[in-house]
Amino acid sequence: MLTILGFAMIATFLVLIMMKKMSPIAALVLIPALFCVFVGKGAKLGDYVIDGVTSLAPTAAMLMFAIVYFGVMIDVGLFDPVVRGILKFAKADPMRIVVGTAILAAIVSLDGDGSTTFMITVSAMYPLYKRLKMSLVVMTGVAAMANGVMNTLPWGGPTARAATALKLDASDIFVPMIPALAVGLLGVFVLSYVLGMRERKRLGVLTLNEVLVDEKVEETETVLVGAGSGASGPGKAAPATGGSGSGTDAEDDEAGDAERFQVLDPNRPTLRPKLYWFNALLTAILLTSMIMEWLPIPVLFLLGAALALTVNFPHIPDQKARLAAHADNVLNVSGMVFAAAVFTGVLQGTGMVDHMARWMVDVIPEGMGPHMALVTGVLSLPLTYFMSNDGFYFGVLPVLAEAGAAHGVTPLEMARASLVGQPLHMSSPLVPAVYVLVGMAKVEFGDHTRFVVKWAALTCLLILGAGILFGII
Repeated sequence: MLTILGFAMIATFLVLIMMKKMSPIAALVLIPALFCVFVGKGAKLGDYVIDGVTSLAPTAAMLMFAIVYFGVMIDVGLFDPVVRGILKFAKADPMRIVVGTAILAAIVSLDGDGSTTFMITVSAMYPLYKRLKMSLVVMTGVAAMANGVMNTLPWGGPTARAATALKLDASDIFVPMIPALAVGLLGVFVLSYVLGMRERKRLGVLTLNEVLVDEKVEETETVLVGAGSGASGPGKAAPATGGSGSGTDAEDDEAGDAERFQVLDPNRPTLRPKLYWFNALLTAILLTSMIMEWLPIPVLFLLGAALALTVNFPHIPDQKARLAAHADNVLNVSGMVFAAAVFTGVLQGTGMVDHMARWMVDVIPEGMGPHMALVTGVLSLPLTYFMSNDGFYFGVLPVLAEAGAAHGVTPLEMARASLVGQPLHMSSPLVPAVYVLVGMAKVEFGDHTRFVVKWAALTCLLILGAGILFGII
């Protein structure tokens, strides 16, 4: 019964938010509360919620101060060179912009934290997508998939959990998986190219001059950070139809327009050019500390945010202004995390997660025993989507590994196969980072889910196929 109710609760949640009948926060709170009553444990709802909030409080604190920290870094201009580099590569070509999104998300994901990856990626790319009227769900989908593949880094979480659960060395799990994960990341880049070509077909390829003309006409459009400065001449630009011009004059004009087409206002008063290398060093130390695990991540971001505010904005009114500027994102994301705590608290407290895991193991046919690594790889898609990484790696994987061991499948193979579902997991409603992504991109969670699930599942299967082909799984 608990198994049925668990799947029904998850299905109800997904259907309601995808149909936009409820907001994610309301659905995360009200649906599990209702199902908790159905289970007959309504009297313990308070205990379940407190347990869930307690477990996710460090995550909420980390997100709050991470948003403040990276918000300040964006304000003071730390990422302006990155944005200019992407602009130089992408110009006003939708295909290049989508590919650039995937590359940027993959590079920033090296810090092992999805939330910071999404904050940096969205902050850099959102203005480009808005100004060119590109699909924002393409941006969120590509960023989530790239981060999902990179999330398998040993310091990213899943690999460490699998190693802990099965008492293995994380490097023994991850290093042999690198070829398969590389294929998956290449698949994300190819997919971003395809999606970018679709956007190019829908929007065409503009010159930067055309974008500037449109921007001058539509001055009421809002961007995430700052507004563009400069304007193009009054003359109408000739459209570019093939992507590359043939004359040097056109190339010179394009280069000149690139200087004026700014996604971050180069004259905003919050810039601190004299402190650029201090901020770069502080960020490098912060990311290194995260990777080396010198202190808990929430503590690192708390210290980093306090130091960044104090050094860059020594006057208290300026500090208050920066906090107020980012309060909207902080409230939206932290509120979503605490709402998700209700969902996870009820799932775990009522025992629905345990029953769902045992049911999934029991329905595996006996004849599939020798192929338990393949089965684990396939099951990792829905299971890591419908439950937290902790629930899957500490609750389900040991059971699957025990079943595999009875048929001669090694724990290492099982651990590697369990990583396959991460590109899909990163868009799970139980992952706090995804709310950072959709919140900053101003995309409805249901729209993101409808778009990304099929492509993320395809990426997972590509990794699984590569792992089998290379003899890793």
